[in-house]
Amino acid sequence: MSDAILQLDKVRRSYKTAEAPLEVLRGADLTLRPGEMVGLIAPSGAGKSTLLHIAGLLENPTEGKVLVGGQDCSRLDDGGRTAVRRTTIGFVYQFHQLLPEFSALENVILPQMIAGVSRSKAKVRATELLSAVGLGKRLDHRPAKLSGGEQQRVAIVRAIANQPKLLLADEPTGNLDPTTAEGVFKTLQDLVRNAGLAALIATHNLELAGRMDRVVTLKDGILVAA
Repeated sequence: MSDAILQLDKVRRSYKTAEAPLEVLRGADLTLRPGEMVGLIAPSGAGKSTLLHIAGLLENPTEGKVLVGGQDCSRLDDGGRTAVRRTTIGFVYQFHQLLPEFSALENVILPQMIAGVSRSKAKVRATELLSAVGLGKRLDHRPAKLSGGEQQRVAIVRAIANQPKLLLADEPTGNLDPTTAEGVFKTLQDLVRNAGLAALIATHNLELAGRMDRVVTLKDGILVAA
């Protein structure tokens, strides 16, 4: 049996338009295993976000299979996909999407409680994770009181708080200056390595992509080694 966390098997995705179907993915194949960081690079409009949405079960493929932890999730209903996402997948976006009315600590506590963890246990884990990325003295700060790099570190910690097996990141350093981006990437890299996650990280930063285990690119709707 494969130990893959994520498998995309001949994934196709097309959208209806007034003139003709728009094919974005034309048979994408990808395998990610525990502890593996894979960089995804692609020109704007090539289908990178579509690929991440399909891998994260936010969108169904038109054809092909999406296996997460060996389970074929391609045709699960909304409830089934939500259950897999909640227990298995973490997301990090270019813009942190933290809840502005809550503190850094509360932003990491909430997804754990939604997953059924008690508030007391969620608080302990959130405190440990935030402290591990240098935010131990910023726990009670709301996002507006944090720097861009600090906000993104909170977002990364939130994404792994429920101990997912798969992490998907869409331009996690794209909104940051080079020095801050370096620090955030190091945080992401350390957390992924320590937790043994499989991670697919979309980035335009070729230098950061080159420090991952391998890099793939979307070319004519197909994933190829970069």
